[in-house]
Amino acid sequence: MTTLKQTTLHDAHVAAGARMVDFAGWSMPVHYGSQLEEHHGVRREAGMFDVSHMTVVDVTGPGAWDYLRYLLANDVDKLKENGRALYSCMLNDQGGVLDDLITYRRDQGYRVVVNAATRDKDLAWMQQVARDMPGAPQVSVQERDDLDMIAVQGPQARALCLPLLPEALRADVEALSPFRATEWQDWFVARTGYTGEDGFEVVLPKDQTRALWDALAAAGVHPTGLGARDTLRLEAGMNLYGTDMDEQVTPLESGLDWTVALKPADRDFMGRAALEKQQAEGATRRLVGLVLQGRGVLRGHMPVSAGEAGQGETTSGSFSPTLGVAIALARIPAGAGEQVQVEIRGKQVPARVVKPPFVRNGQALVEIH
Repeated sequence: MTTLKQTTLHDAHVAAGARMVDFAGWSMPVHYGSQLEEHHGVRREAGMFDVSHMTVVDVTGPGAWDYLRYLLANDVDKLKENGRALYSCMLNDQGGVLDDLITYRRDQGYRVVVNAATRDKDLAWMQQVARDMPGAPQVSVQERDDLDMIAVQGPQARALCLPLLPEALRADVEALSPFRATEWQDWFVARTGYTGEDGFEVVLPKDQTRALWDALAAAGVHPTGLGARDTLRLEAGMNLYGTDMDEQVTPLESGLDWTVALKPADRDFMGRAALEKQQAEGATRRLVGLVLQGRGVLRGHMPVSAGEAGQGETTSGSFSPTLGVAIALARIPAGAGEQVQVEIRGKQVPARVVKPPFVRNGQALVEIH
């Protein structure tokens, strides 16, 4: 029997009554009693997530810029000053998505945060590209397993979290714009997240993680598990790796064409030729949002009929606590119209095609008929 890995906060989760599950080889909290209450707690107030199972990787050395420009589909040349963040996909030669990640520019180089489920694959790929890419730039790719990460999200997240950060950080953190980060010693605070709400992702030394978690809880920030994290990110229209995208699909088929930087034309990157070919031919599939118009609950891998345009399937779906209806992301034929049918338990149920996100900053962005 495989022993699950545990984060620094494992005992805190158990003490709080969390239901623990296996997530990518880690023992993680799925909820602390009510997934629905945790979801609403983030949308209305503030919630915190233990995301220490994710992997922090520091990329340094004189060749770091050249290396990341080749490794990623988006262009780190957009990061014109320290602290700026960039969302991108990391692709294979065929343009398939190996992972989606955020890269931050720092004084010492760059910091990349990758998904827990793809950790081993990502690190091996990053090391391989560093060895094999043209020009063999001098670059160091180092996993920072001495650090943890806590995400604090919701309309009250910044106000509740800020006083609990090291005093030397507070002024700079308070001044952060969205998708920016600042750091002091081994503390690194970014105004980013995965819920569609404002807040921070705090990277900090392992020996200080429990103290911050307990202080946040005492301040009224709700511990929030993987269940609510999933419904929050789905409402926010954010892809989940391995569900909405993987190595078999490209960013152009995953609603992520905005993350692909094909200019300048002289920048080569992994998967570029495949993406240019697909763009020239026209992608045959696209990722869209669905709002169910009949009775039922949407889940992943449900057949979707787009009439004469052809067939597709949902990639992830759930009941939306904020909207009060079932929603999904779905990969459907590029020529599909605004109405489709989803097969639920052998019945065809109508659904409306919408452009994600469904919810942002607590507000509905799609009409519910």
